Amino acid sequence: MWYAVIYLWVINALTVVLFGWDKICAKRRWWRIPEHFLLWLSVLGGTPGAYLARILFQHKTRKQPFSRWLLSILLFQLSAGIVLAGKYL
Repeated sequence: MWYAVIYLWVINALTVVLFGWDKICAKRRWWRIPEHFLLWLSVLGGTPGAYLARILFQHKTRKQPFSRWLLSILLFQLSAGIVLAGKYL
């Protein structure tokens, strides 16, 4: 159980850091982190961190394909969580 909690903290912290780094790279016109990598971090559990980073850094908020994918990941994770919670409660 604690491994899962620690994992979620780490993946979300990593997601926030990489969103912030990508924002810095965007401003300075440096090499960017690919969007598919940021989305995979969300798939792996970093969705709360991704939404927090979008608010903190005002980053990737107007990119429609990215926003739709991130919302789809969130809805899938919420649905899976509800199904699993119903199964074990």
